[in-house]
Amino acid sequence: MKGEFIKKLNRKQLNAFIILVAVAAAMLITTHYPWYYFILFAGLLYLILSVKLEISSKGAWPWIWTVVLYVLGPVFSIFCIQYTILEPEDFVRTKQHIWHLNYLCAAVIYLLVLAIAASVRWAWIISHGIFLLAGFVDYFVYQFRGNEVQFSDIQTIGTGLKVAKEYKFSLHDRGALVLMMSILAVMMVWKFRIGFGRKWVRHVVLRAAAVVLMLYCSNYLQHHAFGLATQTWETKGTRVNGFILNFVLNYQDSKIDPPVNYSTDAIRQLEDEYSTSAETETKKETESRSGSDTSSAGSARDRQKRLAQEVNSGKVQPTIITIMDESFADFRKIGDLNTNIEVTPFIDSLQENTTRGFALSSVFGAKTPNSEWEYMTGNSMAFLPSGSVVYEQYLDQQPSSIVSTLKNEGYKAIAMHPYYSTGWRRNTVYPRLGFDEMYFYDGEGTGSIFDGTKILREYITDEEMFEKLIDKYKENMENDPDTPLFIMGITMQNHGGYKDTYDNFTNTVHYQGGYYPDADQYLSCIHATDSAVETLINYFSSVDKPVEIIFFGDHYPSLDNGFFRSLNGKGTSGLTLAGLEDLFSVPFFIWHNYDTEEKTIDRTSLNYLSTMALEDANIDLPPYNQFLADMMEAVPAINSRGYMDANGSFAHTDSATGEAAGWIEKYNDLEYNGMFDEDNKSSVFFPYLDTEGETEAETAAGQ
Repeated sequence: MKGEFIKKLNRKQLNAFIILVAVAAAMLITTHYPWYYFILFAGLLYLILSVKLEISSKGAWPWIWTVVLYVLGPVFSIFCIQYTILEPEDFVRTKQHIWHLNYLCAAVIYLLVLAIAASVRWAWIISHGIFLLAGFVDYFVYQFRGNEVQFSDIQTIGTGLKVAKEYKFSLHDRGALVLMMSILAVMMVWKFRIGFGRKWVRHVVLRAAAVVLMLYCSNYLQHHAFGLATQTWETKGTRVNGFILNFVLNYQDSKIDPPVNYSTDAIRQLEDEYSTSAETETKKETESRSGSDTSSAGSARDRQKRLAQEVNSGKVQPTIITIMDESFADFRKIGDLNTNIEVTPFIDSLQENTTRGFALSSVFGAKTPNSEWEYMTGNSMAFLPSGSVVYEQYLDQQPSSIVSTLKNEGYKAIAMHPYYSTGWRRNTVYPRLGFDEMYFYDGEGTGSIFDGTKILREYITDEEMFEKLIDKYKENMENDPDTPLFIMGITMQNHGGYKDTYDNFTNTVHYQGGYYPDADQYLSCIHATDSAVETLINYFSSVDKPVEIIFFGDHYPSLDNGFFRSLNGKGTSGLTLAGLEDLFSVPFFIWHNYDTEEKTIDRTSLNYLSTMALEDANIDLPPYNQFLADMMEAVPAINSRGYMDANGSFAHTDSATGEAAGWIEKYNDLEYNGMFDEDNKSSVFFPYLDTEGETEAETAAGQ
C-alpha cells in the first residue's frame, strides 16, 4: 500500500471541496445539526481529498482491502437507513438477530453489484448509493403519507411523482449527519485505487467469489428470514424487521401464485352457474315483494311492520350503516368475565329485529384494515400471506365491494373515520372503493366534521363519531331524501395501548379475577361504547325511514397475557385450533328499525357479514354474494387461521375435506381471479361500478 499527502489540492479537488462544504453549510442552516459536526466534516473531507492512496496489486493486499470494504459496507448502509428513518428511541429497539438478517440482505446487493461491475470501488459506491436513496425516499414518503414505502409502490410510482410536488419535504439533523458521513465514506473509497494485476483475476475470480458468497447469503435468508411477517404500520417495519428485510419480505408477499387447480374454465363455469342463479333469485324476490301491502300506524310496533313492508316490497331502500368498532371484543367468549358492573348491558339486551352472534376475524391486536376489507369485499385473508395488509399491498385496482354493489343500487356512499386519513392508506383506498364522501379527523378527503371536543384518553369518542354519523343522515334526509344512504364508520376510541393514565379518563369497570390495569382500562372503554350505541339505536328507533345498522369489532385487543390466562387457563399460546379461534371471534349484531326475524348465530366470519346485511336489507345479491351465501351452508366461518365446517369443527383450510374442501377451492379461485388475474378478471363476479354509475371517486381512483 502506497500513500502520500498532496500539499495543494488541484482545481477539481478544490471545486469538490467547496461544493460539498457548501452543501454541509446549507444543511446546517436548515436542520440545525451541531455546529461542530460541520467543522469535523470539513476537516476530514480536506484530509481525504489531500491523500493519494494506491493498493499494490501484489500479494494479498487487494483482497484484504476488498474484504474490509465489503464486510463494513453493508453495516454502514444499514446504519444510515435505520438512523435516518427511526427516532433515536426506536433505533435502539431493533433486535440483534434482525440486524444480522438485514446485514445479509444488504450483502446480497453489494455482492450482486460487484459481480456485475467487477469494480471494487464502483460497486461499493453504487450499492451504498442505492441504500441511501431508498432510506431517504422511505423517510420522505412517510412524512407525507404516514406509512413506509412498500414494494407495491413501485407500480404506482408515476402517481407518486405527480403528487410529490404538492408536498413540502424537510430534512432532519439525523439525515444531514447521514449525508455527511456518506460523502466522506464515498470519497474515502474512491481515493483507494485497487489493482488486481491481471484482468482475468478481476473479471473471473472476483466475480466468481462474489456470486458464491451471494448465493450463500441468499440461501441462509431463505431458511431463516422468509417466515417473518411483513410490518406495514407507520415505521414499525423498519423498527421490527429493519427496512431492508421488511422490503424484501414485502416483495415476497407481493408474489401471489395462482391456486393449485386454478383455471379460467373453472371461473367461466361458476359464471354460468351464478348468472342463472342470480336471475332466478331476483325473479323470486320480485314475486315475493309484489304481494306486499303498506299500512300507516302510529305505534312503534306498527311502524316497524310498515317499514318492513316497504323494504320487502322494494318501494323503499333502507339506510345501511356499518360500524366497525376499534378493538371491540367480548371476553365472555373465552372465559368467565367477572366484573363489578356489566360491561355492555345495552348491546347484550338487543334482541328485537336483531341478528347477533360472533364472527371470525383474521387479525388479533392489530391490522384493523384487514377486517374492514373482509367485511366490505367478502374476500378472506385465508388465501393471503400471513402478516400482509391488503390496503398496503394488494389494493391497486378498483375492487368490487358492498360499496360498489350499493352504488349500483343508487346509494350514496360515505366513509367516516375520526383519525388521520393516511392511516393504512385510507386516503387512497377509499376513492378506489368508490366512496362519494370521506371524512377524517385531519380534514382530508371531503372535509372536516370532527372537532375533537369529546376525547376519551387520547382518541375521539364513539359518542362523537355516532353524533357526526347522525348529522350526515339528517343532512341527507333534508337535502336528498330520495337517495338511499350507505355509511361506513370506523371508530378509534378503544385503540390500544391501555397502560397509560389520563386526566380525562377513570376506570369504571374492574375485573374481579385479578389485578390487570390494562384490562380494566379496556373494559371501561367498551363500556363507554355501549352507552354510545344505546344513544345511536334510540335515535334510529324513532325515525320514520327504514334503517339497518351493522356493528362489529375488528379484532381482540392486545392485553396482559396473564389476563387471558385467568380466563382460559392458557393465555394466548398452547391452544387448540378451536381455542385459538375464540381469540379471533368478535361480537357483531345487525339491527333494524323495522320488523325482521330475531336470530342468534354462534359463529360466522367477517367476510360473510356484508352478504347477510344485503339479504336483510332486501338488496338483490350480486353473483359473488350469492356464492358466499351458498358457501355459508357448508363453511359457516373462515379466516386466516382456519375454517369451521357445518358440524362446528375447526380445521386448517389446507387440510379441508369433503364438501367444505370443494367450496374453499372455488372461493380461493374466485378471490384470486378478482384480485390478481387482471387479464381474465370476471366481469360477472367483480363488475365494480356500472358505466353510467361512475363517479368522480372512481375517476380519481384511476388517476
